[in-house]
Amino acid sequence: MKLRSILAASLILACSATTQAAEFINVLTGGTSGVYYPLGVALTQIYGKVLPDAKTSVQATKASAENLNLLQAGKGEVAFTLGDTLNEAWKGNAEAGFKTPLNKLRTIGAIYPNYIHFLAAADSGIKTLADLKGKRVSVGAPKSGTELNSRDILRGVGMDYKDFGKVEYLGYSESVELIKNRQLDATLLSSGLGVAAVRDLATAVKIVVIPIPADVVAKIGEASYQTGSIPANTYNGQTTDVPTVTVQNYLVTHEGVPVDTVYKMTKSMFENLDSMVAAHAAAKAINKDRAAKGSPVPLHPGAEKYYREAGLLK
Repeated sequence: MKLRSILAASLILACSATTQAAEFINVLTGGTSGVYYPLGVALTQIYGKVLPDAKTSVQATKASAENLNLLQAGKGEVAFTLGDTLNEAWKGNAEAGFKTPLNKLRTIGAIYPNYIHFLAAADSGIKTLADLKGKRVSVGAPKSGTELNSRDILRGVGMDYKDFGKVEYLGYSESVELIKNRQLDATLLSSGLGVAAVRDLATAVKIVVIPIPADVVAKIGEASYQTGSIPANTYNGQTTDVPTVTVQNYLVTHEGVPVDTVYKMTKSMFENLDSMVAAHAAAKAINKDRAAKGSPVPLHPGAEKYYREAGLLK
């Protein structure tokens, strides 16, 4: 009887130790019609191979701002975010949705740039940013990275939400559906090139990709905003290059994730970029030579270990 008790106690302790040893890697992404989500799915598959004892999962979210708040609260281990949102989170900008500085955040690396897609239905008569006055416009989900982009770009052109006839705070899929149904004139999407939501819209109706001139980018005055161009024929009916704004994306984590885990995640991503590109073409722009640069948030020691090992940091 005593032996049975000892064996039972040993089994309980063994199960408890196994439970404690289990590692969870939850990857926080964005809406399923964006770029973050398919890349997040690819990452979980990559991580699953180098961290076989970890339980990996991908979570669809409202993207950048929500992701960073979840990381700070320990409700995720890896997240995608826009660089400007990351900067506001690190500073603790309440207007951007961060009541206090998110000081637990740590950077894994810079990945690909987002391109601002300011889109309008061709029959709306909108051809320039000035033509948005009085129109029905979706500016992104409330306090999302996209909505922060909307505010900054309008500020650069001397406009704000009061200039619109109607403002909607919607994600990509909802905005696209409303334009298809003639219930919305225009929307702003911040994403990698070739995003599914825009391809879907351009196939369903004729669209205009509204130019964002370089002087607007200069007036915004934020280091995270750079001039860029959406190449001709990226979307159906878009026959010319369109000047726009780009914003760097980052992959981030928090200080509580073990050094060895982040080291393996960082290394495995760069060793499996072909899988990332297969998930979405935006990953073609991921370059490890630039990955350790530019973030407003310190590198996680695990990521730093990889970059030093790869000769990318001295």
